[in-house]
Amino acid sequence: MEIVNIEPSGSSSGAYVMVLGEREGNRKMSIVIGSTEAQAIAIELEKMRASRPLTHDLFKSAFGMFNLDLAEVVIHKVVEGIFYTRLVITDGVRVEELDSRPSDAVALAYRFNCPIYCEEAVLAEVGITPEDVELEFDFDDDIADDSEEAAEKSVSDLQAELEEALAREDYERASQLRDEIERRKG
Repeated sequence: MEIVNIEPSGSSSGAYVMVLGEREGNRKMSIVIGSTEAQAIAIELEKMRASRPLTHDLFKSAFGMFNLDLAEVVIHKVVEGIFYTRLVITDGVRVEELDSRPSDAVALAYRFNCPIYCEEAVLAEVGITPEDVELEFDFDDDIADDSEEAAEKSVSDLQAELEEALAREDYERASQLRDEIERRKG
């Protein structure tokens, strides 16, 4: 599985929807995650670096100190809309499994560059194919308003605002500003 999209949830304030899709297939599944985890995943996808280590980066560093590796992530069960995921961890000799929320597991998987799997039973229950429904992702109106405001600023003003956003760890805004700067330079 791989991340197809992360977007604000229309039903829960502060929640996001992480859409995972099969790498070798056409099924997708949606998992509601918190804003902190969505931000942690987005930061890694965008290859941004925080001024201080985030929780998932700290976790990766600690694993490295003890010669542990995250071998894979497995989404193995869904019960009443709650997804259950396990981390498969190894030291090269032993293999252990830890229970995890899917959002944390995915954030770690992208940091460790390890595969994300989903049990067939889970995909059979919650997976959606393009034939089932056409997925449409709308941009949040606030993001559009921010983009219009950014269009009136110079690249140097945007760069300064980007640095401020990174300093206060507002990575969603930093990502928007970076995209606008790249669009203008590109």
